[in-house]
Amino acid sequence: MTTEPVILIFEALQAARPADAERLCHAQLADNPDDEQVLQLLAMSLHYQHRLPEATAVYFRLTELTPGCSAYWCNYGTALLESGATLEAEHAYANAIRLDQGNLMPKVQMGLLLLERKDYLAAREILLDAFELDKSASLTRIHAARACCLCQDFHGAADLLKPWRTWLPIDSELLQLELAKLLQLMGDTPSTAVLLEDLVARNPSCLEARLLLAKVYERLNELARSEGMARALLADPIVSTDEARIDVRHLFATLALRSGDITHARSVLEQYGPRHACDYAHYFELADTYDKLGESGPAMQALRTAHEWQVQELQIASPEFFLPDCAALPAALPHVTPETYRRWPKTSAPDSRDSPVFIVGFPRSGTTLLEQMLDAHPGLQSMDENPFFNRLADKLKSHDAGIMDKLEQLQQRDCDELRKLYLIMVSEKISRRWQAQLVDKNPLNMLWLPLIYRLFPRAKFILAVRHPCDVILSCYMQNFRSSILGAACANLQRLAAAYVGAMDYWLRNVDIFQPDVLVSRYEDLVTDFPGHTARIAHFLGLDDAAPMLRFDQHARDKGYIATPSYDQVIEPVNRKGMNRWMRYQQEFDLVLPTIEPMLRFWGYSSEADC
Repeated sequence: MTTEPVILIFEALQAARPADAERLCHAQLADNPDDEQVLQLLAMSLHYQHRLPEATAVYFRLTELTPGCSAYWCNYGTALLESGATLEAEHAYANAIRLDQGNLMPKVQMGLLLLERKDYLAAREILLDAFELDKSASLTRIHAARACCLCQDFHGAADLLKPWRTWLPIDSELLQLELAKLLQLMGDTPSTAVLLEDLVARNPSCLEARLLLAKVYERLNELARSEGMARALLADPIVSTDEARIDVRHLFATLALRSGDITHARSVLEQYGPRHACDYAHYFELADTYDKLGESGPAMQALRTAHEWQVQELQIASPEFFLPDCAALPAALPHVTPETYRRWPKTSAPDSRDSPVFIVGFPRSGTTLLEQMLDAHPGLQSMDENPFFNRLADKLKSHDAGIMDKLEQLQQRDCDELRKLYLIMVSEKISRRWQAQLVDKNPLNMLWLPLIYRLFPRAKFILAVRHPCDVILSCYMQNFRSSILGAACANLQRLAAAYVGAMDYWLRNVDIFQPDVLVSRYEDLVTDFPGHTARIAHFLGLDDAAPMLRFDQHARDKGYIATPSYDQVIEPVNRKGMNRWMRYQQEFDLVLPTIEPMLRFWGYSSEADC
């Protein structure tokens, strides 16, 4: 056979004329029915025409002709998968991988198949293998990052996506949409907006991109733009399915909540229900509306459903956190005794002014409010919440699994290198104003006090304290993405044990290290905002507390705040969060004995605090 007919077939496919390509293929195969090159083109032309059974048969014929060809098995597997023959597709991909470990695509396709099956750990392993074959490809990085996120490996996902700006523009709209969703999941909402705006400009018919962009605008506190996009979507024939309409209505419910129209938000959520199977986020949203309307019974019932469904999802990625004997707040934390602390070698370290200010406390204790107050001062600079000390600990443990219990082994050079790595990670997140002191707000850094103190012994800490019952209720009402926190919040009793365990750990370490700590009680802050702000300013050596009093305007000017309370810290200080738990006092009857030691230690009552 001459090459001219093959060229004509290629040209027909490139010109989107698959029927012509098919006709030309049959003409060539009449004389040579086993011509592999033409059979490949025939399979492609049938595939393009969505005639999957016929395409699959041709792909299979190619595997019979050359059973040792990895590419043939991969193509056959893809056709099978699109036909719904998942098990047969998995077998075909496995053959393709076995035949050629260097073939990228069957590993990617197998990984995506495993993701759909929710076998996240296996998918992560094979997609990381694919990444190792081509570290420059956006395809492998994005899909591997998705698998990492589903396995709760957000650090690994962030590392994979670091060079994402160099990939633009991405030819595949689906791949760019996947990247946008991953960045949103990891808290980089501004970058998500950039990707989606570009995608929507290029293809206004991409419904998922438009809907996600409308949600992103709400998250960026651009409420008018969000509502405008939502209204445009409802009027657009592109929203043609019940699932899409329900998703848009949910956004309207969120916007109604933001505007204070709680009754309308509840009506929408009750009328349209969950967006999809296992939509536990719907029940968290519904509970929020009931709570704001003072309907504690329905709120608690919605929360029970939300946590039941959430646990089913989180157990897939992190089953170890849900075992019966697992700690309420599972974490491999440093264990330092007074005796081992006395063995710590003396090292030079930054003074308090050159050290970060650490804002810590159990989640939902008011840490974001404190962070926004401090960030409003020109002499201070905060950043979005980041698990820097988790990453430093992981790095140390990669060299010595037991190092967290042997921090005395860290010498001057070790501490210097870890501080340098910390500053590198900070500088990757924010553009540092070096004349301003850094503020590091991460509530559960309270669990990393030994490591923080080893590196920054002169640092100042602000511990956010709030009525334990209000903290526990607020956490229970929060849709945390973390498996650890999701497991801790599975029910109120477990959450209470997690709170007491974290606070006990902090207090034991404070007793050992005696760090420079200011306790900031939420109730004192909201009842005497100017006075408490002046106290914080004095603790930090700031001459003028006035900028911190205008934190809400500063937060509105920032636009994006990467914490669950993003919609609250743009408002002036108020008392709405005080004593909310009293409406749920019956639910706390079983919890109060667990938290009684902390109530007594911090001077709180099991009755309402006025």
